Amino acid sequence: MAPSPDAVTEPLRAVIFDVDGVLVDSPHEQAWREALADFADPSGFTTAFYQAYVAGKRRLEGARATLERLGGSGAAAQAAAYAEKKQAVIDRLIAEDRFEAFPDAIRFAEALRGLPLRTVLASASKNADALLARVILSEGRTLLSLFDADVSGREVPRGKPDPALFLLAAAAVDTPPWQCLVVEDAPAGIRAAKAGGMAGLGIARLGDEALLRAARADLVLTSLDELDMRALPSGVLRTRPVPPSHI
Repeated sequence: MAPSPDAVTEPLRAVIFDVDGVLVDSPHEQAWREALADFADPSGFTTAFYQAYVAGKRRLEGARATLERLGGSGAAAQAAAYAEKKQAVIDRLIAEDRFEAFPDAIRFAEALRGLPLRTVLASASKNADALLARVILSEGRTLLSLFDADVSGREVPRGKPDPALFLLAAAAVDTPPWQCLVVEDAPAGIRAAKAGGMAGLGIARLGDEALLRAARADLVLTSLDELDMRALPSGVLRTRPVPPSHI
């Protein structure tokens, strides 16, 4: 793969992470679909639907968005009950360790420890910490322990694509927004990053590169291993050079 055209931002001081779909292959999509059976026909709840309308949003907002599109007239009135049912399902799936961390994300988070960059977790989900605390690394540390700050699940006036949570994350490490990079898998998250004046790195794990580019991601990758880490602190977002022997 040839290096992509450089996406140049301000020199970076912090990297802000979404969790679900970025760091862990979480069971959120499964929980939303499983819980939906009590409220509407779940057959329309595809991965593409989840990425477009639910991923990155707060629980009640995701429930309302789903029922408005799949539940028929008046179904949105059941959003609170649907959200509560989904939470019960996700609690069970987490307790059963029905998820995995992405190896490339672990490598990326560990590599950032050697760079002059602060790291912040900023998932809309209140379950993010429980997920990351169950991922044990080789040294006995948890994946949660790799990050300098964590604002996941904090109450903000509006969820993504509003930038409120990411602005809170920037403040947590005393960094201006324009020196922050947000790593997101959801279009709503990329839009939130851009609305907050931040750079956005889209990780397309579900073949949704076009959606992330349409949301104005500065760079879209299918693996975080593709990122040129040496250029990152200077604010240059590009894929890492490929050795000549591999071209």
